[in-house]
Amino acid sequence: MAGDDELITLAKRGDSEAWRALYRAHAGRLLVWLSTRPTGDSSEGADDLAAQAWLTAAERIHGFTGTSDDFAGWLFGIARNHGANTRRRGQRRQTHPTDLGVADELGTLPSVPGPEASYAADDWIVRALSVLPERERDVVGCREVVGLDVATTAAALGISAVAVRVAHHRGLKRLRSVLDDGQAQDGSSARSLSR
Repeated sequence: MAGDDELITLAKRGDSEAWRALYRAHAGRLLVWLSTRPTGDSSEGADDLAAQAWLTAAERIHGFTGTSDDFAGWLFGIARNHGANTRRRGQRRQTHPTDLGVADELGTLPSVPGPEASYAADDWIVRALSVLPERERDVVGCREVVGLDVATTAAALGISAVAVRVAHHRGLKRLRSVLDDGQAQDGSSARSLSR
């Protein structure tokens, strides 16, 4: 693996401008990608997982070696691991925030979502990807939604580049099939994805 580029070297030194540049380059894509993945815990959303991933990256940057492009795969991998942990915790607990009665005591609190969360939540892509198996959904999300290359997607998901290519091909084929079936059946499935 190649050594660190200048941006990573500066980030390791704690340079705030370097961290801002990394954040600008990867934060939006990370949040959109996490929004396409189920969390398994209704109390944690994509923004929570993204924040955890950035904190972990800041804590462990000294162990990272690579370029700012390699950083994306590493960061997405951290987020994927946090998501898996959240899903496991959610399955063990199987609770919802309203189960505790806290909402009744506090009343309804106003919530103002950020623009990225509302974009991803309302986007038809999220619904389209939901018909895919998990690996295909993750690969198509990385490649097509956030624009990662094969190597970065492989690093982010912890799979080989060949597995990325195969899952990408199968996922796109399955999406085409769903859209074609929807159009053949008077467009009902295609319309439900495009709403």
